[in-house]
Amino acid sequence: MTIQVHHLNNSRSQRVLWLLEELGVPYEIVHYQRDSKTMLAPPELKRVHPLGKSPVITDDGETIAETGAIIDYLVTRYGDGRLAPPRDTPAGRRYTYWLHYAEGSAMPPLLLTLVLGKLGILGRPARKFVRAQVDLHLDYLEAELTKHEWFVGDAFSAADVMMSFPLEAAAIRGGLDASRPKLFAFLQRIHARPAYQRALEKGGPYDFA
Repeated sequence: MTIQVHHLNNSRSQRVLWLLEELGVPYEIVHYQRDSKTMLAPPELKRVHPLGKSPVITDDGETIAETGAIIDYLVTRYGDGRLAPPRDTPAGRRYTYWLHYAEGSAMPPLLLTLVLGKLGILGRPARKFVRAQVDLHLDYLEAELTKHEWFVGDAFSAADVMMSFPLEAAAIRGGLDASRPKLFAFLQRIHARPAYQRALEKGGPYDFA
C-alpha cells in the first residue's frame, strides 16, 4: 500500500515530501489548499485527523501526525540505516535532540514574530523580547554549524530535514540572512539537493524555498 501524504501548500508537510524523495520511497500526495483569506487549512483535513493540521500521513492503515513523529517513523521503517545514526550513540542522541528542537524550541519565537506582526501596534510591547529570543536561537544555530557542515555531524541526516522549516521561516520573517553565513549556506545546500527540488516539483508552490 502506497504512503499517502496529506499535503497542505506552504506548510511543514513539504519536509515530508522531501524526506520521502531522499529515501526513494513511493508515495501519493493528497493536496489541500489554505483558505486565501484566513490562511488556515481547509476543513477536509479533519476527516484525516481530528486537529485538521498538516502534515499527516497514512501508511498500512495507520494515520500518523506531527512532522517529527512522521520523520522518525519513515526513517525507522524505510531508512534501512540511512539518514540517521545509531540511536544509542552520541551522534544518535544529537540526532534525537535536533528532531525535537526544531519544533519544540526553534519554531515558537518565529511563530510569535508572525502573530505580533499581524497585531500591529498592539504587538509592539512584546516585539523586543521576541526579537531577542529569535536572535538567541539563530546565534546558537550559527555556532553549531561552525562545528560541522550538518546538524548531526559531517553527514546529511533527517535532522537537517527537520531543521529546514524553522530556518526557512527565519529567512522569511526572522531576520536570517547572509550575516549568519553558516545558516545561510545551509539553506543554499539543502535547496540545491536534487531530492529537495523533486519534492518542490511534486508538492507545488512553496514560498519558503
